[in-house]
Amino acid sequence: MSLFSCKKDSFNTSGDARISFSADSVKFDTVFTGVGSVTQSFKIFNENDQRLRMSVKLMGGATSPFKININGTALPEVTNIDIAADDSIYVFVSITINPTSANLPFILADSIAVNYNGNTQFVQLQAYGQNAVFLNNTTISSNTTWTTVLPYVILGGLQVSEAATLTIPAGAKIYCHADAPFLVDGTLLVNGTKDEPVIFSGDRLDEPYNKFPAAWPGIYFRQGSRNNVIRFTTIKNATKAIVVQEPSVNASPKLVIHQSVIDNAFTTGLFCTNSSVQMDNSLISNCGTNIAIESGGNYSFTNCTVVSLSNEYILHKLPVLKATNFAEINGNTVSNDLAAVFKNCILWGDNNGIESELDVQKQGSNAFDVTIDHCIYKADAEPANTTFIAAINNQDPQFNNIDTREGPYDFRCSLFTGPGIDAGTTTSFAKDLDDLNRNVGGTDIGCYEKQ
Repeated sequence: MSLFSCKKDSFNTSGDARISFSADSVKFDTVFTGVGSVTQSFKIFNENDQRLRMSVKLMGGATSPFKININGTALPEVTNIDIAADDSIYVFVSITINPTSANLPFILADSIAVNYNGNTQFVQLQAYGQNAVFLNNTTISSNTTWTTVLPYVILGGLQVSEAATLTIPAGAKIYCHADAPFLVDGTLLVNGTKDEPVIFSGDRLDEPYNKFPAAWPGIYFRQGSRNNVIRFTTIKNATKAIVVQEPSVNASPKLVIHQSVIDNAFTTGLFCTNSSVQMDNSLISNCGTNIAIESGGNYSFTNCTVVSLSNEYILHKLPVLKATNFAEINGNTVSNDLAAVFKNCILWGDNNGIESELDVQKQGSNAFDVTIDHCIYKADAEPANTTFIAAINNQDPQFNNIDTREGPYDFRCSLFTGPGIDAGTTTSFAKDLDDLNRNVGGTDIGCYEKQ
């Protein structure tokens, strides 16, 4: 036993000693200039029955954008690292990219050399760097049009003042930090197209953070905001993706949403309180609650797919639609008129103990009209206070691909015999979410039209 221990404690100095790595390369997805990355790591394994001494060197040295840390030592080179027999150590790697003049993503590379007993092995490092327009606690106080030359990174929050209109062109990308709500007191015009959608997301683009909900607060259309339009836009990974507060200051809807996607919002996809919203040919998917309406208002949803499936990040535990005409304010119940029409919509969720995907509640004597018109919905019974017109209950929409907890999901309907095919009523909207023609006289239910 003592001889064995002595052997374990002695050093292997042979050139034939063996090591291995948990990964032969470390790659970072897009990292914005001036903003540090998440820390990644790999392990070095000593596969010998004796201790092994080595050094680990970042080949780019102190000027490299990459940084390494071993056993708490954050230096470009760490020497005299001892690994016990059949043991391992972690090497932690991060990167911070200095701004350059490049407008497009650029590739940065380096390598880590592990030297032992006259041998050298390498682990490759690679990152995609991206310049951006950084806005920190910014107020837009006059009419402004952004560009698509660089993405926008919002830190601390952005406010569009009541006197201003912010116009965002097709192809723009907006990344918001965890502390950065997008506040609209004036007007927001988002002009995406099918080929060049606008993207709102959190600013962590590296795996797995680019899939986490609640990565940023969301877009808030506040009391004085008016005449907002969002088209061909994807809003993902927020806490509350869109919040629409209080009525518009004129007769038009406070917010119109065309052919857009709201996805993976932790609390709510679309939260409205006594306001006015029109939405068509759009997808609200995999949110805590997809649509939440409280304290009344006026709403129209046409050819929208509203669906949630339990996945790695959000469990489907709440109905996809909650609509009420009241709210608790300072301990008092306040109610208002409510008119909400859902036409040619899919309101669906997976089986997770939810009896109904429709939660419709009324209090007081205010006018109340929630209409489910030519929709597919899931419920054990028709909820009270709701009008149904040619609605289809508890028939699987037959989505293309939902048989995974990791995505990506495809909420197009796969079969010509699916219950929503040609089962809708004709509307004034000629195009679906893919910007393909709707069939006149045989409109499909949901945001996609079977071609």
